[in-house]
Amino acid sequence: MRSPVPCSFFLEPTPLGSSLQEKYVVQSRVMMNIKVLLGSTRPNRFADKPGEWILSKLQQNREVSAGLVDLRDYPMPFFNEPVSPSSATEPFTNPAVQAFTKKIEEADGFIIVTPEYNHGIPAVLKNALDYVYQGWQKKPVAYVAYGWTTGGARAVQQLKHISLELQMVPVHRSVHIVNFKSFIDTSGVFQSESFEKSGDQLLEQLLWWARILQDARKTT
Repeated sequence: MRSPVPCSFFLEPTPLGSSLQEKYVVQSRVMMNIKVLLGSTRPNRFADKPGEWILSKLQQNREVSAGLVDLRDYPMPFFNEPVSPSSATEPFTNPAVQAFTKKIEEADGFIIVTPEYNHGIPAVLKNALDYVYQGWQKKPVAYVAYGWTTGGARAVQQLKHISLELQMVPVHRSVHIVNFKSFIDTSGVFQSESFEKSGDQLLEQLLWWARILQDARKTT
């Protein structure tokens, strides 16, 4: 069950002829569950640093329940099921796939953190996306990408095409970290100052869509 955020109170006019009592109507908004998906599993990966940064920004919003989804925790085999997720009538039997699917289904939106490999996304990320279908649908997704000269721009373009095919809603604003290693100081800390504005814009767009689609899914 989702937890409501602190309630807002509104004055409701009392009926004519009643005493000067005031009736309060309580409206509570359901929290939005946003997952930050780390799209790399390599040793010494960079994905942890921007992932933890964008997660910390999410956690500052009282209407958001945010968490990391680390593909290292879900050692799924390369997709080898007899039917696609869109056609499956029963859950897949692999325990890691089942756990990952459950985690995706409970979310209201996603931020995917990805490197760029050879103008595309990592195989482990594509494999994870392919294992789920209904759990992605009608939910917004944003991207934090990193690389060398383009900051993962081509990986994001590929992800947008994949997301649309999964019936997700990609937001316009992304975070692109160019020459990513230059943003790690001598203590190994990610220097995020250059990305705070684009990060805020990404979250504004993502959470607007997350609220709209969360409400819409309840009525369809």
